[in-house]
Amino acid sequence: MESTPSDHLEPQVIVLFGANGDLASRKLYPGLYALAAAGLLPPDFRLIGTGRHEPEGGDFGAVIEGALDRFVGDTDPAVAERLTDRASFVTSADDGEDLAAAVGDARDELGGDARVLVYLSVPPSAMTGIVRMLGETGIADGARLIVEKPFGSDLPSSRELDAALKEVVAEDQVFRIDHFLGKEAVQNILALRFANGLLEPAWNRGHVASVQIDVPEELTIEGRGSFYEGIGAFRDMIVTHLSQVLGFVAMEPPVHLDALSLRNEKAKVFAAMKPLDPERVVFGQYEGYRDEDDVDPQSQVETFVAAEVFVDNDRWDGVPFYLRTGKALAATRRTITLTFRTPAGGRFGDQIDCPDQLVLEIGDEPEIGMEIWAKRPGPEMSLVRSAVAIEVPAETESAPLEAYERLLLDAMRGEQTLFTRSDEIDRLWQVVTPVLDDPPEPVPYAQGSWGPEAALELPGAIGWRVGRDDG
Repeated sequence: MESTPSDHLEPQVIVLFGANGDLASRKLYPGLYALAAAGLLPPDFRLIGTGRHEPEGGDFGAVIEGALDRFVGDTDPAVAERLTDRASFVTSADDGEDLAAAVGDARDELGGDARVLVYLSVPPSAMTGIVRMLGETGIADGARLIVEKPFGSDLPSSRELDAALKEVVAEDQVFRIDHFLGKEAVQNILALRFANGLLEPAWNRGHVASVQIDVPEELTIEGRGSFYEGIGAFRDMIVTHLSQVLGFVAMEPPVHLDALSLRNEKAKVFAAMKPLDPERVVFGQYEGYRDEDDVDPQSQVETFVAAEVFVDNDRWDGVPFYLRTGKALAATRRTITLTFRTPAGGRFGDQIDCPDQLVLEIGDEPEIGMEIWAKRPGPEMSLVRSAVAIEVPAETESAPLEAYERLLLDAMRGEQTLFTRSDEIDRLWQVVTPVLDDPPEPVPYAQGSWGPEAALELPGAIGWRVGRDDG
């Protein structure tokens, strides 16, 4: 009988902090369901949810079923039942004794080779205390810990969390999750760069004039007022997702495509990043944000950020990286744009009014496109703008995993390649500290717009690619 990937996984006790939360419902329960449906969960496992309050109605299985109905839709009842039958809930207490007993019982049921995977889907303010409790109760002994971003709220709190983690687990037991790194399209950046002799020689300051990493969203905060009031767009997106994507775009060729090599090269990029200049960062707040539930009527929390970033090394010296993200904007996109330098010489006079661009769409359906100049058919030597789409094959031997699915599976396998490391996190907090110390005042912007005017002007004459091509 042919083996499947799950045959090589030890039985797992999956402990989920924040089991009643939005992330669990939207991503984690659907992710576990997808892994179960694909035969990628271990043959036996237990799911222990925990939170400050019992699930509504006291039925944890109903919470899971509700999340699957809402975010998966048409499910296989047998697969869903496999999750709910193995699920239980323990109300969180500061001493953690009840949770430790439940974890111990689950391990005993599964046998001596069972592994414990703890997912910490909790706010930064609660993270350090929970980590210490995991150490004091013994839950962390031999366990793997998935730590949800943001990792702290500033440099001191990030270092406090890191110190707490190091007191109870080794670095190879910590999985700092950034789901952007689990996206197939983001991983494809590595293939595009390092497998193609056409691109890698031009992937530097000699040929690239600027880079944009643009993640606008049409959605508002969608009832997550208390979360956004405590975090804001800058901590939620810039210090995490967009900087991690920048690391993949800007890194030097790694020796190997393994955890050590990739994370070493990303860390070098972050070490070379200049501290951000608050004068080159724009904060915005969409009109109506202060009327959202759980939002301070006088709130100064930003729902939009645009920032100019520089990587001070030989490859990227002088090349600006423009990062933009925000809620309630005109479109939802995940776009990386490399703008290339126009060849010197002026052979075509003033016909070249915009530079060549390589455009990577890193959403759920990855796309690669180029805009270049070609000769316009006819007797004159005149130019026409040409758009080239590079096909990304959709058919594979196995269906691609959604980001959280891939990262949950990697954590169960102990594979850290697509997770972030403590030195990366520490350096990113150092880079953004000038903005945290002197934050720009959020500028109001209309819902459905592209944000504040100052942000539109940030990249200069070239402007933002996204927005220009969304008409």
